Amino acid sequence: MNDYNCFNRGGCVRIASYNIRKAVGLDWRRDPNRIVDILGEIDADVVVLQEADKRIGTRAGVLPLDRLESELGYIMTDVSLRPLSHGWHGNAILVRSCFADHLSERIELPMVEPRGAVSVRLEHPDLEVIGVHLGLTPGMRRKQMCALQKVLADRDHPVLLAGDFNEWNAARFPFDAPITVVSPGLSFHAQRPKVAFDRFVLGPGLRAETAYVHQSALAKKASDHLPIVIDIAFTGIT
Repeated sequence: MNDYNCFNRGGCVRIASYNIRKAVGLDWRRDPNRIVDILGEIDADVVVLQEADKRIGTRAGVLPLDRLESELGYIMTDVSLRPLSHGWHGNAILVRSCFADHLSERIELPMVEPRGAVSVRLEHPDLEVIGVHLGLTPGMRRKQMCALQKVLADRDHPVLLAGDFNEWNAARFPFDAPITVVSPGLSFHAQRPKVAFDRFVLGPGLRAETAYVHQSALAKKASDHLPIVIDIAFTGIT
């Protein structure tokens, strides 16, 4: 396994979020290895995934965990309830193996369709990353975001939300200062991006150094979403 250094970005942590559509690309082929290759291009410390499991049957995960670990140094955090799943309601989180000291959690959200959030809290640095994939209706999305805002308010350590918010209108995000919403750019549809569904939300103590949409040739065909990436710094204020 490669020896990845989790502290080689001048104190910053790189986080990626990617709706992988169960590894089914725009050519309608399920090719998990394309997803692994794209994650290798991004080189994030923490990766939040949406639609990481199949929707029917055993809800089996779609990614080759052995390749993720042996080539990229990633381990899948333990958030699943089903033995073959990678995540919970399709939400999964990968962390570099040098972040071996971490805690994972499932976070209940208001829902009609199966939705929820998953969390990983790193020990060094002290950071919680919450992965989300919100509902399809504006009213339900608002309820879910208000629940997440309460989670942020209850935490006494830096927290970052990442995922597919399914919301194109930035005015509908209810988060209050000092919480900041970061939109790296248009991420859907991957072939001709027109909507910024995928975003980050930074709680107190965090600052975005860079944020962007990853637009490699491979990413433009491996899913209907493009991955988003952020490098965050710690301000020391919580």
